[in-house]
Amino acid sequence: MFYVQRDAQGLLVRVEPASYAEATETLPADHHEIQSWFADAAVEKSLKQLKQSDFEMIRVLDDLIQVLTQKGVIRVTDLPPAAQAKLMDRTQAREALGGLSQLIDENESGLI
Repeated sequence: MFYVQRDAQGLLVRVEPASYAEATETLPADHHEIQSWFADAAVEKSLKQLKQSDFEMIRVLDDLIQVLTQKGVIRVTDLPPAAQAKLMDRTQAREALGGLSQLIDENESGLI
């Protein structure tokens, strides 16, 4: 059994397993609205995790491209013009903020 609160349109705005003052009704765990509430919450959490992971991977790829160009493995001009422009924009922004940050934390060791 879940305690729920609805908005003026009748949509769920809060679902809790324990009673709370603003709860307006209870619904069983197998109720379609409860199932949908938790499915939406799980999807939202997964999307948030992916978004954070995307930000982190962008930094990894940015640093990887930087290292490969510094070592002469690739040239920036090997990349498509749109990618070159994006890399230049990121490079300028990062330099304005103090340059590259380290991918490996000082307390970490090992290879990436």
